[in-house]
Amino acid sequence: MAAAIFACDPAQSRGRRYAEPAAPTRTEYQRDRDRVIHCSAFRRLVYKTQVFLNHEGDLFRTRLTHSLEVAQLGRSIARSLGLNEDLVEAIALAHDLGHTPFGHAGQDALNSCMALYGGFEHNLQSLRIVDMLEERYPDFNGLNLTFETREGVLKHCSVNNALVIEATEPVYTDGLGGVGQRFLDRSRPSLEAQLCNLADEIAYNSHDIDDGVRSGLVTIAQLEEVELFNRFLGQTLLRHPHLRDTAQDRRLLYETIRQMLSAQVYDVISSTQQLLEDAAPDSVSAVRRLGPLLRFSDAMRLQSSALQQFLLANLYRHPQVMNTTNLAKRIISELFAVYMNAPHEMQPGFAARCAGELAPPDAASGAARVVADYIAGMTDRFAVREHERLTGLQLLAS
Repeated sequence: MAAAIFACDPAQSRGRRYAEPAAPTRTEYQRDRDRVIHCSAFRRLVYKTQVFLNHEGDLFRTRLTHSLEVAQLGRSIARSLGLNEDLVEAIALAHDLGHTPFGHAGQDALNSCMALYGGFEHNLQSLRIVDMLEERYPDFNGLNLTFETREGVLKHCSVNNALVIEATEPVYTDGLGGVGQRFLDRSRPSLEAQLCNLADEIAYNSHDIDDGVRSGLVTIAQLEEVELFNRFLGQTLLRHPHLRDTAQDRRLLYETIRQMLSAQVYDVISSTQQLLEDAAPDSVSAVRRLGPLLRFSDAMRLQSSALQQFLLANLYRHPQVMNTTNLAKRIISELFAVYMNAPHEMQPGFAARCAGELAPPDAASGAARVVADYIAGMTDRFAVREHERLTGLQLLAS
């Protein structure tokens, strides 16, 4: 399908923080995608929690597999809408780079530790990684991604944080603001960025069902209470009655999830096509001035929200998950306290940053931000091992 007039064009990118010559065989967004795939933070996602810790099972999803699934869903939808698939893929693969070990439990704990130092939020950390923390190039820090990819990585942001970001953004030739500006003037990001946000939701809702049932914490019988799931469960059994056999539960679950995923994808495509037809944006700039153009229908939004509430109550807050969550929070909090008192216990590069021997720590949060960077970059198993080394306690298996 030909690129739509409202799709981001790599030849018209607003550019990078540091000017670089164009690549001879790749577009700017393809180059962004490749840089993300080859960076250290992307590789670490394989050992970072989605819902279940990595050691709890070989087949549970991790942040890496989740990111790949978001990229696949995003590209499928982008192709049907005429959006730039490479940009969607780059954003999808980078969107969780800033996640802490132990998933949202780790983020919550680190945010509490950083309460006096500006807080911690994984979206901001993802941007921090691609802008500053990756060390791959001789002339600049970070990955030096395009404005459009960076914009998509920063899904949400407070006004205060947006002001901080804008203070360090380059001056773009078009005279417009940087990636924080839309949180100040309430404009919208590109359709590719909007798409990644929704593909993220579709992926984790559907695939957390699979992991929840696989773990034994959620049953298919419980899921029948959820309208979105039950509708496609009924359709699956109508088409494949032999799957009523309990020995076929895995096939029944997979087929139900597959149909549910497809329905959500088709719903997004249909709803968005109608919105685009009504609004008739004639450029990316026009998209930014309009309201949300890429979304579920009202009916699907209600059903998706109900599924989220079910997962929150029955999976994310299950006593077994909460027990692990509480231990994970303790590990993060105790690591933070140790490193704040003894920064030399961190790897040399981070210890040197705390001492001001390398690039100085952020003025607003000092050594605490360096400690947060160090902890956020850990995998689950490295955090467990470090905690055991420093405290003598083994709270979780590594």
